[in-house]
Formats: sequence, structure tokens, C-alpha cells
Amino acid sequence: MRLGKLNLSPRRLAIAAVPVAAVALWLSAGWWLPELSALAFGEETPVEAAEDPHAGHDHGVAAAGEVIRLSEQARRTIGLRTATVELTEFDRTITVPGVVAERPGRSNLQVSAPMTGMVTDVFATEGQAVRPGDTLFLMRLTHEDVVQAQTDYLKTLEALDVEEREIDRLQTVSRGVVAGKVVLERQYEKQKLEGLLKAQRQSLLLHGLEESQVARIASDRNLVREIRIVVPEPHDPSEEGHGEAHDPAVREATPTVPARTASLQEPTSQAHPPLTVERLNVHAGDAVDANAPLAELSDLSLLYVEGRAFERDAAAVVAAAREDRPVTALPTDNLAGASDPVTGLEIAYVANRVGADSRVVPFYVLLPNEIVSDGRDRASGGQFLTWKYKPGQRMRLRVPVETYAEAIVLPIEAVAEAGAERFAFVENGATFERRPVHVVYRDAESVVIADDGSLLPGESVAVSAAHQLQMALKNAAGGAIDPHAGHNH
Repeated sequence: MRLGKLNLSPRRLAIAAVPVAAVALWLSAGWWLPELSALAFGEETPVEAAEDPHAGHDHGVAAAGEVIRLSEQARRTIGLRTATVELTEFDRTITVPGVVAERPGRSNLQVSAPMTGMVTDVFATEGQAVRPGDTLFLMRLTHEDVVQAQTDYLKTLEALDVEEREIDRLQTVSRGVVAGKVVLERQYEKQKLEGLLKAQRQSLLLHGLEESQVARIASDRNLVREIRIVVPEPHDPSEEGHGEAHDPAVREATPTVPARTASLQEPTSQAHPPLTVERLNVHAGDAVDANAPLAELSDLSLLYVEGRAFERDAAAVVAAAREDRPVTALPTDNLAGASDPVTGLEIAYVANRVGADSRVVPFYVLLPNEIVSDGRDRASGGQFLTWKYKPGQRMRLRVPVETYAEAIVLPIEAVAEAGAERFAFVENGATFERRPVHVVYRDAESVVIADDGSLLPGESVAVSAAHQLQMALKNAAGGAIDPHAGHNH
């Protein structure tokens, strides 16, 4: 039987060659795949190490499959950083949400009208920074009691002058027993007028007049028609010398308020930080009654961070407050630009209530504030400040609950994962050796590694890009001959 002639066109030959080439590539993958991976990641896997039949066994040296070599270019590409292993203390923390809040009774100051009158001038605008003693308003007096009190004070001054002149006249022109008796009576009358004058002077001060204004009534013999409303001096009852601002009777009856710790007190600088005009309640030309609110000021130099701990974390927060453990605050909305964590804060107190709906326990941490911008209004010349932390700003609070005395602490980027295993990479010249480690604790930023000999103090380890090293090592070993082949496990 005759066979027909085969029709092998070039197109059919090319189609038949494709599966043959695919099979050949698959059979030779163990030879060319490691070399291609090493070229792509800048690694070098020694040929003799890949063929070592004892790879993966503990013979006192690292297995070849656990070592990777990186070029300088590869290090810079993946952002590799190294650090020396050290034993240090580490605080295990819980993280709770918080919000910046004003301190009740401390952050807000109310400026009120000391008496009835009419506002003639307003010297501040909302948002402006002011200091204690700065003039906020001028007010024309219309209160009848104040006018009458000034009139009585002026009359007493005139009567006292008359008595003094009469005494001087009698002492120079009169002689004898009768004249001496008259002089003595005049002196008694003078003493009564001096006592009355002192009482009237205190009455004027209580009505809101300043010491200088009362002195000017005595010198000029004119009634005061306008008074200044100034920024009050903020004060804390725990401050040293606070009692000097009160009357002696009140000072003796008021107990001294002890400060919890020195770090919780307000800054003790002589110049108090500026206050901010939050709201103006009057305008020029407004008539106001006594004690009417004129303005609201805020002191933002020291604030609270109100933490909100869930019931399961309440005991840990109470323990941290009792043991004075330092708290760290992390701003979550950078309203004044990038902010670093605020460390070394202390818990002022833990609230004695639980939110009915939220089921959280509030606690309060003192937050020292700082000025980040100082500008001026060219039109008015007023000063306007921008504070770094603002009421309502959100934060996260890290509260320490446990301390590891001697631990190896690395950044979270220093440990790679492969199933249940955790690995760190130890630097040895131009290579990095992968070592399994026991992770005792981890959070969003750090890992605590057991001091069991897997890492030794003084060794240099990669503290970043551990995942990239793990992937590169995996790719470099892909498709290679099983190093455990022929061993009885």
C-alpha cells in the first residue's frame, strides 16, 4: 500500500512547535527560574548553596535558602533600613478614642459690666488675642448709686479740707484752755471724716472704679464719668500666692487647694499666655445693666483630652491613673499640619459615671498647648493667634497597661509573616539571614520579640521592608530542587 506524501507547510510546523517548546521550558524550570528571579530582585543565590543537600538543617551555619544578598541599588529601591538589636523596656498599651476639650471653670472667662452704663467704645474683635489688663470697653456711668457715691466722697473730701484748715488756724491764733478744747473737738471731727472717707473709698472700689480713678477724684475734685473694662487676670486656686488676691477673712476661711502633681499645674511663667476673645455680646452705644455679660474669653494654653474608655478597659485606665503612668496622645486630624505624638501626659482624673447610651467611661488628660502662628490685622493692629490643639479636635490616647522589663522591640515593618511563622532578617555584610522569631506582642507600630537567642543584642537587623525581603527570598528559591530530598524526616 502506498503512503500519500505528507503536506508539512511552515504554518503547520510552527503550530506543532509551540507545545513542544512549552514542555521543554517546564522541564528546565529548575535551571532558569532561580537565575531569572535573582536578576529581577538584585539577588545572588550561590549555585553551590542551592545544591547543598543539607540545606535547612541546623549545622551551626545558616541554610543557603535562608540567606539573601542585596545590591546597594536594591536596598535603596525597597527603602531598607537597619538598626542594632537592644534590650529595652516596652509598655503594652490600649488605644482609646479621645477629643480635645476645654477645662470647665478654667478655660472660659466671662467679662461682665460692674455697673449700669452705656458702652461708648469697643477695642477688641472676636478671635483677637488679648492679655490681662488690656482695655476691652469704655463705659459711661449712668448708675445713680455710683454717681451718688462719688458725690458723697467728694463732699467728704471738701469737709475734711475745711476741718484741717480750721485746726491749723486755731493752733496758730488761739491760746488758753478754751482754745485747746476747741482744737481737740476739731481733731475728733477730722478723725470721723477720715473714717467716713475710707468707707466711701471702699464703696467706690466695690462699684467697679479703679484705684487710679478714686485717687484722681481726690486730686482733681471731679467725678468719674467713664470707666475701663479690662481683661481679667486668670488664676488657679492651686497656684502659689493665690490667697493674696482675696480679703484676709476669706483667705483664712478658704482651704488651700493642693495641686495633684507639679506637672499638672499650669505654666508658671510671669507673663500669662494670651487669651482669645470668643464672643462679643455688646456694641458701641448699647446700654447695659449691672452684671450684664459683655464678652467671653477663652484660655487655650492648657486643655483636656477627654478619653472614652469602654467598660472592659476602665480598670486598666484607673490603674494607669493610680500609678501615674504616662499617656501618649496622637492627633488624628492634623488641623495645624503634621503633628508628632504628644508623650509624657498624665491622667488628671477618671469620671465616676458611665455613659447611658455609649457605655464608655470618660477620663481626662491634661494637654499643654502651643502657638503655631502669630499674625496681626493691618487695619486694626490686633493680634490673632493660631493654637496647635483646638477644642473638638480628635485624638487617640495610648494608655500603658503592662511593662516588659527587658525585651527586643522592633518596628512592625521589621517582621515578615509566612503562615504561623514570623521572621526577622539579620544583616551580615552584604547579605541578610532570615531567622524565625517568637513574637510576644504586637500593635499597629511595634512588635516585641522574645529574648530566646533567636536575635542577639548587638546584631544588626532590617527594621523595614521585611515583607519585600521575604518575597524576594521566596522567589529566589522557587522551582529549585527540594533541599530535603533524600533525608528522613
